[in-house]
Amino acid sequence: MKSKKMLIPALLLLYAICSNAQPSSDREIIKLENPVSVQFLKSRLKRSTPRLILTPSVEKQLRQKIRQDPVVKNYYEALKLNAGKILNEPLLERQMEGRRLLAVSREMLYRMNILALVYRIERSPEMLTRINKELKAVCNFSDWNPSHYLDVAEMALAVSIGIDWVGDQLPKATVALAKQSLIEKGINPGFAGKQPSWVEAVHNWNQVCNGGMIAAAITIADIDPELAATTIKRSLDGIPRALAQYAPDGVYPEGATYWDYGTSFSVVTSSILRSAFGSDFGIADYPPFIRSADFRVQCVAPSGMYFNFADCGDSAGKTGNITLAWFAKETGNSAYIEKEKFLLEPAAMGKLPRLAAAGLIWLSEFESRSNSVLARTYKGEGDNPIVIFRGEGNDPHTYYFAGKGGRASLNHGNMDAGSFIFELDAVRWVIDPGVQNYYELEKAGFNLWGSCQDCPRWSLLTKGNFGHSTLTVNDARFKVDGQVTLTHFKEGDRPEASFDMTPVFSGLVDRAERTFIKDTDHSVVIEDNLLLNDSTKTHSWAIMTTASVTPVKGGALLQQEGKRLNLYVIEPSDLEVSVIVMDPPPMELDKKIKNLKKVELRIPAYLFKSKNAGIKVRLSAL
Repeated sequence: MKSKKMLIPALLLLYAICSNAQPSSDREIIKLENPVSVQFLKSRLKRSTPRLILTPSVEKQLRQKIRQDPVVKNYYEALKLNAGKILNEPLLERQMEGRRLLAVSREMLYRMNILALVYRIERSPEMLTRINKELKAVCNFSDWNPSHYLDVAEMALAVSIGIDWVGDQLPKATVALAKQSLIEKGINPGFAGKQPSWVEAVHNWNQVCNGGMIAAAITIADIDPELAATTIKRSLDGIPRALAQYAPDGVYPEGATYWDYGTSFSVVTSSILRSAFGSDFGIADYPPFIRSADFRVQCVAPSGMYFNFADCGDSAGKTGNITLAWFAKETGNSAYIEKEKFLLEPAAMGKLPRLAAAGLIWLSEFESRSNSVLARTYKGEGDNPIVIFRGEGNDPHTYYFAGKGGRASLNHGNMDAGSFIFELDAVRWVIDPGVQNYYELEKAGFNLWGSCQDCPRWSLLTKGNFGHSTLTVNDARFKVDGQVTLTHFKEGDRPEASFDMTPVFSGLVDRAERTFIKDTDHSVVIEDNLLLNDSTKTHSWAIMTTASVTPVKGGALLQQEGKRLNLYVIEPSDLEVSVIVMDPPPMELDKKIKNLKKVELRIPAYLFKSKNAGIKVRLSAL
């Protein structure tokens, strides 16, 4: 078929265009060749179900793996436990949380994903009855909250999976209700008025909403092929804009948590298209997208916590990552299978991810062909460039350093360019304040989502540069569109990386470069080189920590969990640090982090002997 041959080169061209690592908003985005039409659906769409991720041949293999593969068997047992608990829950109601129905949509996706797959294996009449009730309940909602289209997309995917996997066993009236709901509450609101921004967005909304609409369109294609073809064609045209954000190295600009969210829907979309049409039209062939699995793995520190830049959560979680399981299936790389987590006692896994059944399918399709070793140094270019330094495989200090550039105006971005986190001995000494609850801020009337230079977002501890371990000039906010790029990276036994910080200071200095150096297996050096001008008044060098801090001559002593870390100011000499207690935080609306402190060096410009100024600090285990 010509579509596969045409679309893969188109994606490779997209990769070549995006490899210059300019901001995604400035990138030239090509339009994929797109074969979808009513005639294409009639000739290529599989008529028998299941055909969304699961197919009869995949189900046969899954049953075999449940019997023979200990990882698949154990995770399936966890699914069964989850299914049993769902049976005792009340049916879902249309309960909004602020402007969102998203929690309800996600719960429905969780329930339908798990119940439908367990039913196919166990054929429990009780489970089938519950699936029927769940579908009828949500399909009788007045709407799925199209004002916040993520809610619609996740609900549409949930209903589509239920009908696709179990529809031949359900009452015809339920199937008819569900398909009509997919049209009226799912697809049609996305065609009301002008084209929604999510269709061609450069962030997770593109991935989630287009994925949900593709699933819905395939499910209703038998009753409205024209609407189905139009929907799928539009989504396939929009998807490349989301893929562009992974270029060139796979770094997801929104951070590791949102990598899980956006990428999970992209891999679901790829799987659905393959199972329904025999081709995903090149999604899985896009090199930066595949390489993003390395980004996700690298963002987990030895402590189990994320490098939590942007709006990222703290912990990678205790259950195996099902999105990585898809990458393992695609590449054959067993390093992407979090085997120990998948082999936990099923009861200890607790509530599984809402796409756990899809993850089980991908686990059953995995065949090991390689097992890559986690690289000691990692460089990821892109809109939010990052660097990571690790210790050796037998590292006694479990060394982990991660630093970043980027810009605040990215989706879910913060004024955190030049910031870093640092772990030694499984203790996180330098932290990122991470994400805070959106709903609580919105409920208080706070404008969280504006990203203008003077928008309230940047006043929050978690969002502005004053709450991050970075350098500030003249106590000014970073320039919101200032793009901090990675300018130098050296591997080896003494790796180092430099970022050009000049753009965030908006003329307050003529040049600013921040360099990170792993000078030993138990220390890191942070070196700032500046060219001052007449506007330069003060510098504030800071780290955020939850350790206890004692100022000492030449720096400070940090203590935590029975371990100690020395902060030594190499340059300028004879400076004293200040310790600012931030528990409680500066504003009532700020995120409260137990024992949070800011360790700060305040340096007036006149202390520097020339316009060429330097700040050099070493963090080292004692």
